[in-house]
Amino acid sequence: MSAESGFEGGSAGKRRVVLLFGGRSSEHGISCVTAAGVLKAIDRAEFEVIPVGITKTGATALLDEAELHGYHLDAEGLPEVPENGTRVLWPASTESRTLSVLESDGRVRSLGRIDVVLPTLHGPYGEDGTVQGMLDLVDLPYVGCGVLASALCMDKHALKTVLAAAGIAVAPWRTVTRSEVARDPSLVAALDEGLAYPLFVKPNRAGSSVGVSRVTAAHELPAALEVAFAEDSLVLVETGIVGREVEIAVLQGRDGSAPRTSSVIGEIVFDGRDFYDFEAKYLGAEGVSLELPAAVSDAEFAALRDAAVTAFEVAQCAGLARIDFFLTESGPVLNEINTLPGFTPISMYPRLWQESGLGYTELITELIDLALGA
Repeated sequence: MSAESGFEGGSAGKRRVVLLFGGRSSEHGISCVTAAGVLKAIDRAEFEVIPVGITKTGATALLDEAELHGYHLDAEGLPEVPENGTRVLWPASTESRTLSVLESDGRVRSLGRIDVVLPTLHGPYGEDGTVQGMLDLVDLPYVGCGVLASALCMDKHALKTVLAAAGIAVAPWRTVTRSEVARDPSLVAALDEGLAYPLFVKPNRAGSSVGVSRVTAAHELPAALEVAFAEDSLVLVETGIVGREVEIAVLQGRDGSAPRTSSVIGEIVFDGRDFYDFEAKYLGAEGVSLELPAAVSDAEFAALRDAAVTAFEVAQCAGLARIDFFLTESGPVLNEINTLPGFTPISMYPRLWQESGLGYTELITELIDLALGA
């Protein structure tokens, strides 16, 4: 990034948005692709964009837009925020909203005042409240949930505990830590007690199905635990729920009104694949298709909508969330609340709103307006 290229001053009348992406989690590349989709669609008549990438080591780099335009998903690999020698410097206190950049040659240059941060981060160190806390410290508005909701919804065990206490159905589960297994390896043989196969073994704090395994017999548990422990020291072992896998999109209400949901439901339909893993979600692997809108009855939709709104409020979410359910014969069972869901143009969250009459560009604008209280 040259010292001459930059953003200082901004365009008259446009709100200035920091597009924040990348990060230290295993979902780094997915975050980059999400940012590229947002950059392409954001309303340039309304917003000026400053792309800021977080490298895999946690450094904040100022990028050119052209770099993001080259980000895409394919089987050859995922994009990565480059280490280009720049360091973006956040405001030093609440007294300023001016962003600066330390150039690779040691010079510090002002990027001017910013209005809002739009994170497209996924996973730990971005979706879990860490970045949100940093932005709160210097009073920078940002899109999405605050510290508490971000941390809670990233922590599967904590979220299940809170939702169950609120009367929202969740799948039965148990947890185990790496240190517990190290101290007493016999624990592994008892992890399926009270649960029903197939089981799903999941890292407690990860997304995009990273580290998740489907287990059909007890002898498969040790290998599945190792896969999950590679992502987190706390792992869930969860009963596989028999039901349709459906998703609904939620937006924060305006002026204190109730959260809004998409008017349609999306469904993940399986045809030869065991579950919606990373390859199916992002690399177009066969055996899974998306049905949008899904065929649900009025009563089923109402049950999903009501459970989603309740969960959004119980978890103290803000901005947006995609809430995933199993639709069973006895009603919806909540699987996950995604506070920064996949947000590429083909991702389920924006597609649900598209089907509900709110286009991708308009959705981005609405989220920024919500963050700014506009």
